[in-house]
Amino acid sequence: MPLYDYFCPSNNQKIEVMHSINQKITTWGELCQLAKCDRGDTPEDAPVQRMISVPRLMVPTSDSDYKSLGMTKLVKRDRGVYENVTAKDGESRIVGAQD
Repeated sequence: MPLYDYFCPSNNQKIEVMHSINQKITTWGELCQLAKCDRGDTPEDAPVQRMISVPRLMVPTSDSDYKSLGMTKLVKRDRGVYENVTAKDGESRIVGAQD
């Protein structure tokens, strides 16, 4: 499910929640119920606005990230020779040596 940011002009608070693309959140009470947070002094029927936000992409940053995602990362070591830096125990780290 995607994450959405909502803003309440009544209290100037921004809350991030996860819900299906078809669900419509229009009031502070609905938002607080979904986020499982206390609504405080803000009226339950106060309107909220869904904010435009940048999609969050997960980009592996280390060899262990690639490995935990089940991906293989090959690093060129020589002409036609690659090292599998994400090799699991028992797997060869050297790949593609040409004769």
